[in-house]
Amino acid sequence: MLVAVTGAAFATSASAGAVPSQPVTSSAVAETTGDHMSYREMADTMQMDDTARVGKVLFDQLEWRDGDTGEGRGTWDAQAWYGGDYDKLWVKSEGKYVSTGHDTGLHDADVELLWSRVISRWWNMQLGGRQDFGPGQSRTWVSVGVEGLAPQWFETEATLYASDEGRTAARLKAQYDLLLTQRLVLQPFAEANLYGHSDRQHQIGSGLSDLEVSIRLRYELRREFAPYIGVVWLRRFGGTADLVRAAGGEASDLELAVGLRVWF
Repeated sequence: MLVAVTGAAFATSASAGAVPSQPVTSSAVAETTGDHMSYREMADTMQMDDTARVGKVLFDQLEWRDGDTGEGRGTWDAQAWYGGDYDKLWVKSEGKYVSTGHDTGLHDADVELLWSRVISRWWNMQLGGRQDFGPGQSRTWVSVGVEGLAPQWFETEATLYASDEGRTAARLKAQYDLLLTQRLVLQPFAEANLYGHSDRQHQIGSGLSDLEVSIRLRYELRREFAPYIGVVWLRRFGGTADLVRAAGGEASDLELAVGLRVWF
């Protein structure tokens, strides 16, 4: 997805939200040309407003999964932002709803509220908090991280967390949009979660806890509305895998996914 950055004559990934380090503003043009228009007249003439506030809501993953464990899952990965060229307010959320078995309900769900600030041409710094929710999963975290475009145009997130109970965690995400045609898009995706301490109540071991790798093929009926199908592989490691097995679960799972990617 691309976002046109107003006042910068520049386009980049919405996940990065970054702008050139020295944007060509309408006020700068007025100074160099010697034009004595007011800022508003110049902005209207050039159709560029450096002070404009814009926003977006994106459900990157809104899907149903059915895996080897026979456990039906509705999952989501969504984000929304509002702000200007350099500062934005972000809301992010991800999680799943399990519809079968004794664990029916929300699992591994969270919401983050973040302030985002451009720190370079391709990267933002994000600072805020995260709230986990679901049965027995209420926990509050302080979060700090970066989001942007890695080399080869990979959309990347790296976030560190510290909880109100003295626990620590980290989350890494990466994805890439490969245009097969103007409407058909192949999207590889990966997410890893790491924890500083074991948490037997939530079936979490210290170190690398889990890795999710997936690939989705979507067809953009419109840029804002794209159904897709995909395959998701989830693997748990170390102490997390042991705790999941002890509870009668599987350390790995292969799931088929069908869903929608929508934004407005």
